[in-house]
Amino acid sequence: MSGDLTTRTSGHRAAWPFSLAGVVLVIAGSFLSWSYDSSILGDLSINFYPGSLQILAIILAVLGLVLLLIEKGPLESRLGQWLDATLGLRALGLMLTLYMALVLIAISVESDGLINVNPGGYVSLVGAVLLLVGSRLLPLRQLRDLGQARLPGWFEILTIALMMAAILFAAAYALGLTEAWAFVLCLVFIAGVITALFRIGVMGWFGHVAQRHKKVLTLAAFVVAFFFPFTQGGSDANMSIATQVLIFAATAMGLNIVVGLAGLLDLGYIAFLGSGAYVAAMLSESAFATIDWHPPFPVVVLIGACVAATLGLIIGSPTLRVSGDYLAIVTLGFGEIFRLAMFNLDGINGPLLTNGPNGIPGIPELQIGNFNFGDEHTVAGLELGRFSNYYFLLLLLIGFVILVFARLNDSRIGRGWVAIREDEKAAEAMGVNVFGLKLLAFAVGAFLAGVAGTIKAHQDVAVSPDQYIFLESAFLLAAVVLGGMGTIAGVLLGATILKLLPEKLRFFSEYRLLLFGLLLVLMMRFRPEGLVASRRRKLEFHEEDEELAVAVESELVEEAR
Repeated sequence: MSGDLTTRTSGHRAAWPFSLAGVVLVIAGSFLSWSYDSSILGDLSINFYPGSLQILAIILAVLGLVLLLIEKGPLESRLGQWLDATLGLRALGLMLTLYMALVLIAISVESDGLINVNPGGYVSLVGAVLLLVGSRLLPLRQLRDLGQARLPGWFEILTIALMMAAILFAAAYALGLTEAWAFVLCLVFIAGVITALFRIGVMGWFGHVAQRHKKVLTLAAFVVAFFFPFTQGGSDANMSIATQVLIFAATAMGLNIVVGLAGLLDLGYIAFLGSGAYVAAMLSESAFATIDWHPPFPVVVLIGACVAATLGLIIGSPTLRVSGDYLAIVTLGFGEIFRLAMFNLDGINGPLLTNGPNGIPGIPELQIGNFNFGDEHTVAGLELGRFSNYYFLLLLLIGFVILVFARLNDSRIGRGWVAIREDEKAAEAMGVNVFGLKLLAFAVGAFLAGVAGTIKAHQDVAVSPDQYIFLESAFLLAAVVLGGMGTIAGVLLGATILKLLPEKLRFFSEYRLLLFGLLLVLMMRFRPEGLVASRRRKLEFHEEDEELAVAVESELVEEAR
């Protein structure tokens, strides 16, 4: 017994210098050459001149050094009682080890073998492993609740501004990476920083700050989003991805009403986006448009949204008497019916509305008044192309969708939807109009998707049935589940992840769906409430955990008896 205690104590004493040696080795190795081949990963072959990926490793190491000084050093007296530096170091050691291992794998894959890895790469890897092992030996200690710490209002607002600026810089840097491996390593770096901040408690404190300054956070988020095009140097490729992300996010927010609030599983939601897009295409001035009426775009938006809402009512009226798996099957069938109907409205098998499988190409650029969204503009000496124009319009759409969702969520209607989601029979017994609210959820969600579809048609310049397949509905549902059902920030984050990663990781095209499925499995295992859980759902999961713990404890007591 005393021998075990002595070994544990000596391990604790050696842990801090062990971790410090790891940090020093990571930094020293990053100043040495990592790769013999200078043409990959942004040139990591120069000694004493770190490349961009080496700088990211140095940043992680410096963050580890700060945490070590909080654990035992000059920062311990001020921050040691508030920040859980040990857990942060453990997370940082793990992510830094993963980062360096992926660097060596990337160099090996891109330059045909580990022989092209220079000593600096191995030095940094050894340092990362030392940090990982040393952090595991550090003892845990009791801390004060950082969430209760209240700082001056100006400091909290400044923190929000700095956090939003960091997000803008990280997004601009990540999208500027053209190599798939470099992008993956950047994601690991970002994940490492965020995980460490979560484990030490900073992100939890920031959540409390965000709750106290909701309006400031919302304004800062939109300011960051507004300035994003100015960081891309006129890159149409990145702005094209950004517009697709916004369309996907706006549509996912509409689905969030149906799934996240009302609890209705819809596997054919992409049909509502397609209906809005087809209405805009048929009423456009394209040479292939099938309706000889070209109203102003605001009228087209209203018509497209109303058509989508009508389809929501049509599918909702006869099918909402079923629930669960049966509702999912019916909505899946509706999505396929829509796609096949677009194939057959070709003038041969039905009325000439959609040109069948050929779709409606050549849709002209959107024009509102004298402003043509296809023209390039110069603002503050920076070129903004057509995708930037659509991006700003989609920002307004996102703002509108968020406003609608937030107002409904906080209203009597939103509470009725949540009651239906939790227990439909109990809600009906308490006087909630279950059928009417379900129908309203489908109609409102479809309306918002229809609005997004009208913009998508002009941004894509063409519509065809192949754009609206079941897989797109599955990705929309996955964005809601991954981000956090019933939340705004969570769904926006989930939509960004699921739309951005496939575009930037085309190098892994054969394995993208495999990685996507693996991500969902891991989420369901380790964080079933989503990346950004709503407070209500988080409490539900905690209550389930407490009930499970009580049940296990009861069983242990019975066995002991």
